[in-house]
Amino acid sequence: MNDAEAKFTTLQELMWPEPGICTEQHLYFRNNGVCGPTENGFRFFSGSGVGFNTWFNLFNVGTWKRQCGLETLSLLLEGEGTFKVTVFGLPMGRSGEQRDYIVDLSGDVPWIRLDLSDLMAEIGDTSVIFFELQVAGEEALLKQASWQTEDVARRQPKIALAVTTFRRESEVAQTVERFCAFRKSSHLKDHVELLITDNGKTLNLPPREAVTVIGNENLGGAGGFTRGLLEARARGASHCLFMDDDASIHMPSLERTWALLAYAKDPATAVAGAMISEQHRWAIWENGARFFGRCQPLYMGTDLRDFHQAMAMEWDISGPPPSELYGGWWYFAFPLAQVSHLAFPFFVRGDDVSFSLINAFNIVRLNGVVSFQESFTEKESPQTWYLDLRSHMAHHLSLPALDVGMRGVLKIPVWFFLRNLPRMHYETLAAINLALEDVMKGPSVFDEHADMAQRRADLKALTQQESWKDLPDIHALPPVRNAPPAAWKRHMMKLCLNGLLLPGFSHLGKKITVLADHRGALGFCWGASEITFVNATRNKTYTVRHSKKAAWREIRRFAKNAVAFLKSYESLLAAYRAEYDTLTSEDYWRSKLSLEDHNMSATAERDATTVQ
Repeated sequence: MNDAEAKFTTLQELMWPEPGICTEQHLYFRNNGVCGPTENGFRFFSGSGVGFNTWFNLFNVGTWKRQCGLETLSLLLEGEGTFKVTVFGLPMGRSGEQRDYIVDLSGDVPWIRLDLSDLMAEIGDTSVIFFELQVAGEEALLKQASWQTEDVARRQPKIALAVTTFRRESEVAQTVERFCAFRKSSHLKDHVELLITDNGKTLNLPPREAVTVIGNENLGGAGGFTRGLLEARARGASHCLFMDDDASIHMPSLERTWALLAYAKDPATAVAGAMISEQHRWAIWENGARFFGRCQPLYMGTDLRDFHQAMAMEWDISGPPPSELYGGWWYFAFPLAQVSHLAFPFFVRGDDVSFSLINAFNIVRLNGVVSFQESFTEKESPQTWYLDLRSHMAHHLSLPALDVGMRGVLKIPVWFFLRNLPRMHYETLAAINLALEDVMKGPSVFDEHADMAQRRADLKALTQQESWKDLPDIHALPPVRNAPPAAWKRHMMKLCLNGLLLPGFSHLGKKITVLADHRGALGFCWGASEITFVNATRNKTYTVRHSKKAAWREIRRFAKNAVAFLKSYESLLAAYRAEYDTLTSEDYWRSKLSLEDHNMSATAERDATTVQ
C-alpha cells in the first residue's frame, strides 16, 4: 500500500508464529472458528474471528507514552472483505474502553486507518491497546495490520547489529540469510547493517550486501562484542545492537526497536530484549534483570499464553524501571554516544551486567522483542559457576554504586558454595574456590586470563563427573523424583548438611533421578546420596555421589580463602576501583585486540562485505 500523506510512521506490525523460532499460537493470536494464517495473510471463513490480545501483538500505550511522549495513534488494516473491528483499551486497575467499527476492505481501497488518539488519551498512562476482528461476510483476508503515529521522530537511527560467534558456522549462515531476507523487504534497508565478529576465524561466507565479517582473537563475548562496537563506531552508526550468533528472534523485532529508539525522548535510551527458553517457548525466562548481590531475572515463569499474566507484566514494565536494571547481550540495542566504558574483560558471563550499569542507559523493554535461547540451567557447569562468581565479586569490588562492604561481598561466594554443597557438585565447589582465589589476585588476573585459555583447560581437567554423557537406557536409572521431600525431612537433612555429618550416609541416602526442569532446584536433592541428572531431551546424563572426603576438602579450602579475602578486602577494593577505568577503556581494548589503526574502516568501502 502507498501511504497517501506519507506522514504516518509504523511503530509496530503484527508478528506471526514462525517455524524454527516459535509456533506457540496463543502468544500471537487467539482464533475463533475456521481462520488462520496463510502465505498471503490471515484467512477468515464465515462466522470466524481472531483476537490479538497477545503479548506479541498488543500495543503498550504506557511504554510509548512514558518513553516517547506519544500523542497520536492509528490502527492500519490491509486486506480484503468486510470486518467488524473492536479495539480495546485496557488500563491498569479499572475498567477499560472499547470502540467498534465496521470496515469494508473491498474495491479500490483495500485498507483503512482508524484514529485511536482519543482512546489512547482516555485510558491513561498505564494501559495497553489491542484489537479483535470478526468476519462480516462469507470470506475475508487480513494482509497486515500495524500501529502507526503521526508524531515526528526525533532521530533516524543507524543501527549496526554486532554478532559474536565462535565456530558456529551453520548458525551464523542461517542468521545472515534471515537478516538479508528481512533487510530486502524492510523499510529499514538503509538503516541497518550486520557486523559478525568471528572469534574462531573459521567463517567463510559468500559476499552479501550490508554484511561484514571481522576476524578476531578469541577473547570471548567481551572481546568479540567490543570489537563489533568499535567497528560500529568507525562506520558512523548511531546505535549498536548486540545479538547472539543464532539470532533466534523474529526479525520484525528490529523494526520495533528502531521505532522506539527513533522516538525516545531520552537519547540514552536502550532496548533490552527478553529471553525465552527453547524448552518452554510460552514462558518468560527473563524480561530484564536486576543485579545486586546476584543476578535476579525479572518476570521469570510468566506464562505468555495467559492474557492476565502477560498484561500484568506489561503494565508493570511501562512504569519506572527497577534500580540496577541491566540488559542481556542476547539482544541489547544502545546508543554509541552514551558509551563511556567498554566491556570489562570477563571473557563471558557478567560483561553485560557491568556494561549496562556503568554506562547509565535508560533501558526499555518492548513486548515481542525477545530471543529464544537454550536453557541456562542446562548450560550450568563448573566453568559457568567459576565465571559467574568471578564477575559477581568483581562487580561489587569495582562499582561504587554496588558497594556492600566486605561481608556483603563474601556472602556471594558463600551463597554459591552452599547452593552446590548439598547437591554434591564437588567439582563445582572446586571451581568456586578457584574463582575466589583468582578474584583475590586482583583485577590484573582478568587481563592475564582475558582469553581464558589456561583457565578453560584447568576447569576442563577438574570436570570429570559433572559433564553430560550419552544416556544409553533411561529405564535403567534410579526412580525419578518428581517433588521435593516433605518439609520435615528437608529440615532434618539441612541440620546434617544433607548427610555430611551422618556416618555411612553413602549407603543410607536415596539414589534418585532428577529431570532437567528441576536440575537447579535445591529442594529435590535433600536426602539423596546419589543423584543422576537428565537433560531436557533425555539423551544425556551425569551422576554425582556423596563424598565426605571431597566435601571436607573443599570446605577447608573455602574457609581458608574466606579468611584471606576478609584480610585483603580493603586492598582489593582499592585495586579494582583503581583499575576498572583502565580495563574498560578504548586504549586497553585496542591494544588487547591488536588494533593499530584507530580508524578501522576509514579506508574501506562502506559496502565492504568482508574484513579478515
